[in-house]
Amino acid sequence: MMHVKFLDTLDWGILITYFLILVAIGIWASLKRKKGSSLFLAENSLKWHHIGFSMWGTNVGPSMLIASASAGFTTGIVSGNYAWYAFVFIALLAFVFAPRYLGMHVSTLPEFMGYRFGQSTRNILAWYTIVTILISWLALTLFAGGVLIRQVFDIPMWQSALILLVISAFFTMAGGLKAVAYTNVYQMLLLIFVSATLTVAGIYKVGGIDALVDAVPANYWNLFLSKDDPAFPWLPIILGYPIMGVWFWCTDQSMVQPVLAAKNLKEGQKGANFTGWLKILDVPLYILPGILCLALYPELANPDEAYMTMVTNLFPTGMVGLVLAVLTAALVSTIGSALNALSTVFTMDIYVKNFNPEASQKEIIRTGHVVTLVGALLSVVITVAIDSIKGLNLFNIFQSVLGFIAPPMAAVFLLGVFWKRTTTLAANLALTLGTVFSIGVGVLYLWVFPVGQYSFWPHFMMLSFYLFVIISMGMVLISLFDKRSSKQVFDIKQVMEKTSKGVVVAWVLLAVVMLGLYLFFNGHS
Repeated sequence: MMHVKFLDTLDWGILITYFLILVAIGIWASLKRKKGSSLFLAENSLKWHHIGFSMWGTNVGPSMLIASASAGFTTGIVSGNYAWYAFVFIALLAFVFAPRYLGMHVSTLPEFMGYRFGQSTRNILAWYTIVTILISWLALTLFAGGVLIRQVFDIPMWQSALILLVISAFFTMAGGLKAVAYTNVYQMLLLIFVSATLTVAGIYKVGGIDALVDAVPANYWNLFLSKDDPAFPWLPIILGYPIMGVWFWCTDQSMVQPVLAAKNLKEGQKGANFTGWLKILDVPLYILPGILCLALYPELANPDEAYMTMVTNLFPTGMVGLVLAVLTAALVSTIGSALNALSTVFTMDIYVKNFNPEASQKEIIRTGHVVTLVGALLSVVITVAIDSIKGLNLFNIFQSVLGFIAPPMAAVFLLGVFWKRTTTLAANLALTLGTVFSIGVGVLYLWVFPVGQYSFWPHFMMLSFYLFVIISMGMVLISLFDKRSSKQVFDIKQVMEKTSKGVVVAWVLLAVVMLGLYLFFNGHS
């Protein structure tokens, strides 16, 4: 294991310098825009390349990078399905959801569902958003960051999580959140550069692509594995991933926000398409280093350390410090953004809307600060709970936790958009009881009867699929028996814009390339 003694003076120097530069940018950004309006949707000015980079950047932060290398080490490119199969659901966003979101000029997804089902649904969805931000954006990011910091400094998870939170809070107070916008692009480019360099250095050290193929099991190059494969059988991927895909790519506020901020529908659809092309890079940049680590260091005991093992063994002094700086800073910006989103949704959608419509600016800011603090403490508790999960590696912990959050949201959005008969009562029960049911099953699966000890559980992605089917069937039954019709405040036909030919061509090209990749990576046995 790599501990603090492996960091040389030069590494420390680079680490500290990097953070000082970021703090300076943060202070400069906050001074530059002292009395600015809230640019929540960037005044609907985003072009396709902003949208693509922004969605991809939100998706493939350091937590994903560490987890993907871990998955590459243990199972090969099969986990690349989470990156490559995603293009289907990014297309669903582009052609089904984006025209409705942009046609209605909504700034949040609870607002969209408020138009579809009424104020009660909007309130529930705001709470749902808070729960998902706490679990999926805060706790899981802190957990991955904790894994990273624990590897370097050899301290317990709760201390690692607290260190990250303190740094994030400091950045937020130093005007760091405005700085996130200034620094995120550079951090993504640095992250890409670091991972690409690592992959190339690894291939060179192994002795080339052919040597790498020979050094790892043959099924490491298959995207679909047999039905009885313990880690990733093909059926749960085909049926279970779509539930997560719909929730994550079409209905999650953090992911969809760049599309909501598009200049127009065409830019939004092209931006989503660009995200699909960028997702192809996930496999060579994030999963391949893990496979290379298996070829070079097969004796590594903990797969979650695959990425940093590659970094410390292949990179010279100084470069290790830069990698740690980029990873930590990107983690901090994700945590900072998540804390900000949490306090915004609670303060504006719940506190002001329901409890104190006349709230002064001072009260709003104070509430925001309290929510940030409570959210930070709650996320540390959830992080420590996630750390106690046994029998799963980092990547599978990520995917299984998300698999239990996704079913209610996916059911409500899909039925809400595709089936006019869906009623408000059905949507509200799915978002409340459905969520309690879904997360309850998750708690049983991960902690009460942990999957590592009890063999009666189906694969976590099949479980996600079953939960979705049960919640959807419940919604259909309630809608059929519920005599009150759901008043749609909007007529979908009126808000739909036409899709341009260029956009369709770009998507057809992407589909052809993805099909080619799937055929190529399933031709091996």
